[in-house]
Amino acid sequence: MPDETVDAFRDFRVSIKGPLTTPIGGGIRSLNVTLRQTLDLYACLRPVRYYEGVPSAMKHPEKLNVVIFRENTEDVYAGIEWKQGSEDAKKIIDFLNNEMLKGTKKQVRADSGIGIKPISVFGTKRLVRKAIQFAIANKRKTVTLVHKGNIMKFTEGAFQEWGYEVAKEEFRKEIVTERESWILGNKDANPKLTAQENAAMIEPGLEIAPEDFKKKLYAEIQSVLDSIGKTHGSGEWKKKILVNDRIADSIFQQVIIRPEDYDVLATPNLNGDYISDACAAQVGGLGIAPGGNVGDGYAVFEATHGTAPKYADKDQVNPGSVILSGVMLLEFLGWTEAARLIENAMEATIRQKTVTYDFERQMQGAKKVKTSEFADHMIKNMDGLVASAGK
Repeated sequence: MPDETVDAFRDFRVSIKGPLTTPIGGGIRSLNVTLRQTLDLYACLRPVRYYEGVPSAMKHPEKLNVVIFRENTEDVYAGIEWKQGSEDAKKIIDFLNNEMLKGTKKQVRADSGIGIKPISVFGTKRLVRKAIQFAIANKRKTVTLVHKGNIMKFTEGAFQEWGYEVAKEEFRKEIVTERESWILGNKDANPKLTAQENAAMIEPGLEIAPEDFKKKLYAEIQSVLDSIGKTHGSGEWKKKILVNDRIADSIFQQVIIRPEDYDVLATPNLNGDYISDACAAQVGGLGIAPGGNVGDGYAVFEATHGTAPKYADKDQVNPGSVILSGVMLLEFLGWTEAARLIENAMEATIRQKTVTYDFERQMQGAKKVKTSEFADHMIKNMDGLVASAGK
């Protein structure tokens, strides 16, 4: 990454770029990751929605309309790893086995490669904060924390815990957690309900739980009712943004069978990489999936797909992802009228079945056009939309 390129990103603050190749295994580190870390572009934004006419394997792709906030600087993408067989890997393995895991049944195999997965309070809270701010500004109904906290308790489990903390500490008036909604909903349905009765309704099998667990649960319920009962009770909680969480593997089925239940997803780095591609597949694939990398000082927008050297200079690849990333850039600048014009023109072009090869092969009666020709048709539709608006 030339210094002059990074300087240009800094000077202009807002920019758009094309895909860059990252070798698998050896070779250079990802330039995309380097750029995100250098400019502290900590939030990767990936909106996923359906455009009418796009071929999809789903019966109702229009039900999916989510914006994914993927943490961009931590997790396994921090790039802290050591190659199997290297002296550094041996040092780490020796330290783990002989110091940290000494006296336990756990041991790291000597022939392992080693990677470190850091997830911090700071990184988590600023990511979740931005996701909730987006939800408030755009009148979204839910923010879902996606994690694998049932297994990685002190990294992804902590991501969930810290996410709830920032939601309740900084956005108390605007949000209600899913668990709080159960407690408040039960109380609304039966104002005479005791904390013990409420607890039994949200924790099946409570009668066989240890006494310490019961006391802690009763105290939690009473605390919710005391702290937000007046402001969020009597159905007011239904008007708030619902903050909930889902296990990472569960969310993959949820966005298929109940896509309308999800609005904004906040995720650690690796989970966000997976789920954004899976969601994009439901609405037409990565060829039409935009992305942006945003921090507090800079923003870089880019297509979410990688490079395809075999198609270079052939004028045939779908430009949708890059075009819609440009739409995101215009929205970021506040140029919403221009953004809507481009977006509507692209959707009109697809509805007319004038598409590049990737869509044409899936659409009956479609006309295959080159990348540049698709752009020409979009421009004609933009002219038509402007003319219609002027009448």
